[in-house]
Parts: sequence; structure tokens; C-alpha cells
Amino acid sequence: MTMHCQTPKNDREDFAFRDGLAPRLIAFYLTQFHPTPENDRWWGKGFTEWTNVTKAEPLFDGHRQPHLPTDFGFYDLRVRETRRDQINVAKQYGIDGFCYHYYWFSGKRILNQPLDDMLSDSESDMPFCLCWANENWTRRWDGADHEVLIAQEYLPDDDLNFIKSLIPFFEDKRYIRIDGKPYFIVYRPQHLPNARESVAIWREYCRSIGLGEIHVCAALTHGNEDYAQFGFDSGVEFPPHNPRSAHINDQVKFFNPFHGNLMQYDEIAQSYLDRTYDASYVFKAVFPSWDNTARTKERALVVLNGTPENYEYWLSATIDLVKQSNRNDELVFINAWNEWAEGCHLEPDRFYGHGFLQATLNAKTGLRRFAACPDIGLPPAHKVEPRRFWREISEVANYHSRLKIENLKLSVNQIPWLRFILLPFVRMARIFLSPR
Repeated sequence: MTMHCQTPKNDREDFAFRDGLAPRLIAFYLTQFHPTPENDRWWGKGFTEWTNVTKAEPLFDGHRQPHLPTDFGFYDLRVRETRRDQINVAKQYGIDGFCYHYYWFSGKRILNQPLDDMLSDSESDMPFCLCWANENWTRRWDGADHEVLIAQEYLPDDDLNFIKSLIPFFEDKRYIRIDGKPYFIVYRPQHLPNARESVAIWREYCRSIGLGEIHVCAALTHGNEDYAQFGFDSGVEFPPHNPRSAHINDQVKFFNPFHGNLMQYDEIAQSYLDRTYDASYVFKAVFPSWDNTARTKERALVVLNGTPENYEYWLSATIDLVKQSNRNDELVFINAWNEWAEGCHLEPDRFYGHGFLQATLNAKTGLRRFAACPDIGLPPAHKVEPRRFWREISEVANYHSRLKIENLKLSVNQIPWLRFILLPFVRMARIFLSPR
């Protein structure tokens, strides 16, 4: 069901901020929505996150792809007015801060222009913190080491230079603190050569310049569920990482061979609500929906029934759970504000409109409409045909043939003179092979 825009009521908003035990809602924020020299070089002139988003196609009947924006359009984050509009809407619907992904590679920063402009813009009045996305950038978009585009090298001076790069953000009055300490996240602490030594250097430097103590948080990603082993202060869940639910690939008929995972939203949500950790200081997190088909196509993780109603239940139950901790500085993270290529966004889209934003406000202001996830069905045409040997052989052959052709096209396009020579032949072949 599509949910339409509703103007938030001030009395409901005030309730959320009067309740001293209500956790702050922090949404992860991606800054890749603007051209950069690196993306021009790696993916082609003018590439932004929107390039992948708009090319996504459904993988099965009822699959909602592509995800396309409404209110903010296909925005460019170099435009200040766009960021200010995002902040205004986020605050209206109960978001208390953004956690910006921070891309730092041995002194080289990427996707930093919107972040730097935010820092210098006093009208961008949204609390914020940073998450160091310390993994290799690869052509596969999943952090695996396949054709590395830019690597994390972890050079001898990187620990000191990295923490120095964060100081201008830590010193900003909008920066989020936990018990008075600047708070930041490391996405993959398990990649640090010596995490405890890195943390010690960061702490000592911040003390030496008079900043005081810092709060270092480990993202619980890629199998890691123990922040304490790294000498960190806390952990933060990062769904859908570390899933404990089985896929249901065999319950849906895909248009083409599918090599990813199809999962149910309610099972993932409940697994996160139920899980506990050996170390006790873990910040809870939720996601509104998840479907990274735009990036990984047939290797995607697709979560069925990522609806505003299901998300409202998960967020509501998480807030209620967190309030039981009675800690003063509690945060609940939402993944994410604008991860459009991962089908994971609070920003309005063409299918649900303001549904996820309204669900956020409903959860924050204590409206408890659901005792469980209400949407648990399968797509309309979910009957699976019997498997056929020769048909599957043909599908596999066609898939790999297309893959080889795409790789060949990519290689040719990277060599201008060869592309110039072959282009007339390609055009002739298209004319000859096109249906009459």
C-alpha cells in the first residue's frame, strides 16, 4: 500500500524530544551522488550512484526495481540547497542525525566534497558523525578483492594521519558525542593490521591536543560480532550483515539464473531483535528495505517485503528494546538515508512515497500499530517450474556468453582507437541482426 505525504504534527514531535529515555535516531548517509575524477576514470564520464540505480531491472514477477526518487529527484550533492532540504525533511520526520560514510585511503579522500561543504555550511544544522569505510574499492561493489580500484594500504603513518583528518569534524559543535566523547565508527576493524595499536594512537593524539577522550565503535560486519577484541568502546549492528536467516530462493521463479540470496524481511528483523552479544555495549540498527540488484544484479541480496509497515514494526520494537537499557546516550541506527543502489533509503520514492519517513515518525512518537511484521507473503507468481537439464545448461551457457561479451565491450571501450575501428562493424551487425 502506498503511503502519502502527511504533515508531521508538532505535538507528536515534541513528545519524542521530551522523553529523556528516547534514543536518538541516526541514519547512515552516502555521499556518492556527485561526479568525481575517480569515478569518471573507473566507470565513465559523469558516473554517480544514480547511474547504477536507473539501470536496475526486476529479477522476478513482482520485484520492485528500479527504485526511483521523487521529492529530491536525481540530485547532485554539490548543491547546498539539496542537502539543506534533506536535513529539513529528515528532522521533520524524527531523524536526529546523519552518519556520513568517510572515504580515506592513506591521506587520499574520495567523495568528500559534500561532506566538506556541510562542515563549512552553518545552515546544514544536522548533528552528524562519521563512519570510516576502510575497505578496498573494487569493481564488484562488495568489498571482495576482485579488480581493486583503490586499496587501503595501512602505511606506517596512517594511524596518526587518519585521526588528524578527523579533528576538524570532532571540533564542530554539531558532531555527535557519547557521554561527551566524539563518536565515530570503523566499518571493518578486522582489516586494521593492529587494531589495538591504532586505537591507542588515536586516543593519545586526541588527548595530546586537548580534545580529550573519544568513543570508537566497531561496525559488526562481515562475520565480526565482537568489538572488544579490537580495543574499541562499542559495536554497532549493520543489517543485513551477519544474517541468521535462510534464503528462500527455491520459493520464487526468477526470470534468469539467480546466484544471490532472497530473504524475508520479517525473519531478518526478528533475528536482530532476538540476538545478544558477549560484549554488552552494542548499538541496535534497522533497515527500511534492502535490494542491491542495482549494483550486483543476479548476485544480489533481495529482501522481500521491505514495506513501510514492516519497517515501522522493526524500528518500534527496537526503540522499545533499547529504552529498557536505561542508558542516557542511546543511539539507534537506520541503514540508510539514501543507499539507493542497495534499495535501502528513507528518502521518498515512486512506489511508497513518504511511507518510510512516516513510519519513522510513527515509531519514534510511540504509535504502536503492529505486534509483528504484517507483510510476509510471496510474489504473485511464485510457483517454481520443474528443473530441466538442457534448459539449465542453455541458461548457464547464455549467462556466461553475455558476461564474456560485456567484458569484451568494456575492454574495447577503454581503448579509443580500437573502439573507433570496430564501431562501424558493430553498427552493421545490429542492422543485419535486427528483426525485420
